[in-house]
Amino acid sequence: MFATTSVEGRKLQQQTASVGFLIYDYYQQTCPQAERIIRSSVRSLFRKQPQIAPALLRLAFHDCFVEGCDASVLLDSVEGMHSEKESPPNESLKGFDVIDIVKVELEEACPGVVSCADAVVLAARESIILSGGPFYPLKTGRRDSLSSFAEDATFELPSPQDDLSKIIESFSSKGFDERETVSLLGAHSTGVIHCKFFVNRLFNFSGTNSSDPTMDSEFLSFLRSKCNTNQASLMSPISKSLSPSQLISTSLSPSSIIHKLSSSLVEEPAIPMDFEGPGESFGTLYYRSLLQGRGILYVDQQLTAGEETKTWVQAYASDVSLFHKDFGTTMMKLSNLGVLTAPMGQIRKDCRKVS
Repeated sequence: MFATTSVEGRKLQQQTASVGFLIYDYYQQTCPQAERIIRSSVRSLFRKQPQIAPALLRLAFHDCFVEGCDASVLLDSVEGMHSEKESPPNESLKGFDVIDIVKVELEEACPGVVSCADAVVLAARESIILSGGPFYPLKTGRRDSLSSFAEDATFELPSPQDDLSKIIESFSSKGFDERETVSLLGAHSTGVIHCKFFVNRLFNFSGTNSSDPTMDSEFLSFLRSKCNTNQASLMSPISKSLSPSQLISTSLSPSSIIHKLSSSLVEEPAIPMDFEGPGESFGTLYYRSLLQGRGILYVDQQLTAGEETKTWVQAYASDVSLFHKDFGTTMMKLSNLGVLTAPMGQIRKDCRKVS
């Protein structure tokens, strides 16, 4: 009577059957250098382009939050399948070129062994460490999806405009409680936030032709000086069309690769999360800012609107060690969402297309 759809059935199958088959050091026999290759590659690219770190973290979140950590977000559109990259929440998503570089190096060392899905979550962990965040252990053995889920990405990914009830509902649907939700949003401690995601709070909040009244007035002036309605509308599209063969070939020097990578990461007006200056610990500024009414995104500031969520904001603002512990634990949980394991899925040779 209550038949499930194929998508619902797939979710249930993943959540109840797949996670248990992930193991530590999954590639110990087949590609023992896999994690070292990923770590070395990400660190090498980070030295030239530090902005890849928040890009990789966001990429992992957007992959795992939609149908699980299966690298479906990496697939390009083909006839009969729209890419998640083309869904509105993913329009500014970056880091695809970084994963391409990592995957090429993995294929050179161990052809057809390491999944794109494992590469994404391991690269994200490395990016968190490079941003001053915690190390956390990860099991491996994920397999890559045969499909992309553009419609799910459109409707399931949290929005920067979500209020507290929507935030809690969205994260709860993936198994996260309020404490885990507050800690996971601490990922906004690093990187930049583009003006288009919060410009309405500055000039036309909820159609009032005025600013969000909850914002600190001094902070409002600062943001208005960096973002105005003209700037926020001048957005250049982000190229995601470079394939591994285009990005990495014998004819490209390392400097050329970095230039192509840099071009894909440079864009519209934005506010750096460390707007008070470098040196703040991962998490400290983010939570302290929320308590001061200086949250950049509406979705972030909403964490102070609920009794329990505000309690955790206060806890993390005063105890960075507690935040690091909780954030690492929650990232482990996120990285295990809805994974595919053998015989499900496949190991893609090119992360952008089904093998």
